[in-house]
Amino acid sequence: MKHALILTQDMATASTQPSTRKNLIVRLAQQVGDLNLPFLFLATAMAVMLLWAGSYKMTNPGAEGIVPLVTNSPLISWHFKFFGPYIGSDLIGLTEITAAVLILIGLFKPKAGIVGGFIGVVMFFVTSTMVITTPDAITHVNGMGYLSFMGLFLFKDLIALGASLYLISYFGKKAINEENKGK
Repeated sequence: MKHALILTQDMATASTQPSTRKNLIVRLAQQVGDLNLPFLFLATAMAVMLLWAGSYKMTNPGAEGIVPLVTNSPLISWHFKFFGPYIGSDLIGLTEITAAVLILIGLFKPKAGIVGGFIGVVMFFVTSTMVITTPDAITHVNGMGYLSFMGLFLFKDLIALGASLYLISYFGKKAINEENKGK
């Protein structure tokens, strides 16, 4: 409530003073940071995405949908050869759900979040490489190579890889701060 009051007061004076408008933007940015919105949004969105994707992989369409991705990947194709597409997809889904739960637990127990972030790094590294190994991930138009819909779908995992690294960093700092408070 305090932040809303400050923001309301700032907005009232901002319309009359040009330099205050700049200060309002800076203070708004500061409040976003003070409320920790980037981390909270990222951690929650990552967990929701992983829960949703993980549970979908435990369905027949979800398992069948990843067959062309996994079978063409030298990093994980062994997985389906060993387990088959349905059990293999279930295990991938379970891994995603585990990462999501650990990230959510990390909001209260940061060491769990670190583990969830590491699982995310491994998963998203592997899926990011599938841009190169999946047929038709790149399409050619007038001699120029573009990412196809499938290529773009896979390429977004580079962003998720970066987000996982950020989560490891944030949870790590939080864990260190908690350990230092305990000393």
